[in-house]
Amino acid sequence: MSFRVLHFFTQPTAVSRHTIIDQVLLLICLGWTALLVSCSNTDVTTLGDWQTRSDLDGVGRSAATGFVIGNITYIGTGTTATNELLKDFWAYNQASNAWTQVADFGGSTRNSAVGFAVGTKGYVGTGINANSTLLRDFWEFDPTTNTWNQIADFAGTARRNAVSFSINNKGFVGTGYDGNYLKDFWTYDPAEGTWEKAVSFGGGKRLGAVSFIINNIAYVGTGTNGASLTDWWAYDPAQDLWIEKDEFDTDNGEYVARSYGVGFAIGSRGYITSGDTGTTVWQYNPDTDSWAEYGVFEGGTRSYAFGFAINGKGYITTGSNGTTSFDDLWEFDPTIEQDTSTN
Repeated sequence: MSFRVLHFFTQPTAVSRHTIIDQVLLLICLGWTALLVSCSNTDVTTLGDWQTRSDLDGVGRSAATGFVIGNITYIGTGTTATNELLKDFWAYNQASNAWTQVADFGGSTRNSAVGFAVGTKGYVGTGINANSTLLRDFWEFDPTTNTWNQIADFAGTARRNAVSFSINNKGFVGTGYDGNYLKDFWTYDPAEGTWEKAVSFGGGKRLGAVSFIINNIAYVGTGTNGASLTDWWAYDPAQDLWIEKDEFDTDNGEYVARSYGVGFAIGSRGYITSGDTGTTVWQYNPDTDSWAEYGVFEGGTRSYAFGFAINGKGYITTGSNGTTSFDDLWEFDPTIEQDTSTN
């Protein structure tokens, strides 16, 4: 907004002074009006766009688990809005944008379990059943035969809301809750069919954390131990070592504590969103050990959702908000601008 300087060469009369004052006030009002109008209709765009894809064919749920094998994602178990525990399993084909039901999970109904894939097999275990019994059984899914086979029980204590990932042909499971908050980690070797103790998580005990893998390094953080957490850690399996990284915070230094969120990696960047702290999407850059906002998740606030990534796209499905359980599927493309116009 610009102002014009008025030069007066003669002493104004009383009438002319009032006229000039009125004109100046009018110019100021018009300037502020233009400013307010321009502020109320501002287009703000940022990278990171979300599009809806085919809804899960099964019932809406939260606290489900799953894994990715090749270009197919498998998701199942969880609990409905009426607290019915589930054991059905579904396969999502990214290429055809279609869901197909596969064999029900081999164990009992449950929620808050973990899942990971190693090679061409998927693995699911732990969680809590309808009797509030914590579980430690583990099962292997073979998509070529569409069958589940029980493997060695998880070597740690029975637990729920742990975190899991796979690196170098081994699966890792740790943290969670067994009546106490936990930080131990265990690794499963499918070739040997055995579990071994790994070094414990570098941060504090917790449940409801998130994880993702970038260049064979696992990143784990957030969650809760009675209060939502912001710390962030990298695990190097070659050294069996946890390294503390920059806390999960904003550009202005405000920490963004959360639990029960979603994390996934696309290329050399990781992403976190959802959980109990809103819908903002955050991108993690391991090269600079820094966080940046990346738009908002357009599917609405939710916790206990399931996230995954395939072929340069991220996905979020299921989850809950209060008494509502979701069956929708959202696809995230970090290379497309998101239109966040406000009117």
